[in-house]
Amino acid sequence: MTKVLVTGALGQLGTEICKSLRLRYGDEAVLQTDVRPPSPAHQGYYRTLDVLERGAIEQVVANFQPTIVIHLAALLSATGERWPELAWKLNVGSALNLLEIAREAGFTFFLPSSIAAFGPGTPVDDTPQITVQRPSTMYGITKVTGELLCEYYFTRYGVDTRGLRFPGLISHSAPPGGGTTDYAVEIFEAALRHGRFACPLAPDTRLDMMYMPDASKAVMDLLDAPADKLIHRNAYNVTAMSFTPAELAEAIRVHLPRFELVHEPDPTRQRIADSWPNRMDDRAARQEWGWDPRYDIQAMVADMLDQVERKLQS
Repeated sequence: MTKVLVTGALGQLGTEICKSLRLRYGDEAVLQTDVRPPSPAHQGYYRTLDVLERGAIEQVVANFQPTIVIHLAALLSATGERWPELAWKLNVGSALNLLEIAREAGFTFFLPSSIAAFGPGTPVDDTPQITVQRPSTMYGITKVTGELLCEYYFTRYGVDTRGLRFPGLISHSAPPGGGTTDYAVEIFEAALRHGRFACPLAPDTRLDMMYMPDASKAVMDLLDAPADKLIHRNAYNVTAMSFTPAELAEAIRVHLPRFELVHEPDPTRQRIADSWPNRMDDRAARQEWGWDPRYDIQAMVADMLDQVERKLQS
């Protein structure tokens, strides 16, 4: 029987993935955890868990006996620049805790990586699966470290580790969590409420993006893939679309013609964005386990506007 433990379950990615997991395996087979208490409307089985407390994790694993652990608890890019020491402790320390437990418990371990794992020396267009990784942020450093740790525990101890390098993720299910690409989430509510959005990034800043249903699908698809088909198992490039704030605003104007985009610079976020690729080459994921996104920018914008408007009216 498949049983899945999810850390960071109340975040953007966790919220979406837990819905998919519960639909596939049932409520009793999915244990959602986070350091925060859930809202009264939260659905499914939940337990408060601090992933820096190894003893607490060991107890949860012993009691629940998961076959898969999806480790999403992390401090994101912009937030990590404010608290770099905490970012290292949380992003690396918690992953190491779970990898050590996985040696004994034998569960499959999924750890997401990010476009942040690249840096200024990385090719910006069609960024290769294997290339220079010299990130200039603490978040990026922790993501590269996570990739290497997972590779080590796979080759040294046989832990079934898997991971994806996500681009910026766009979601209506949970509020943004302090990422550099959060503008692409915040813009939709601002467009519907005010008809105007002050963007922290320059209008021509191009970045890789993905709609959250595709991100959830990518995780599920990778976990479903036969282990013997996986070559780049701990850090697959995945992408769905690439756009600038100006192009996103144009796509929104198809539905809201009077929408206005203005630039309100955030030097930290701009510096981070400028160090990331424009678009990753995800051919390895497509070839090894059939990655195929469903949403382009037009489909994503239409659905986001519809979903956010429903939330504002409720």
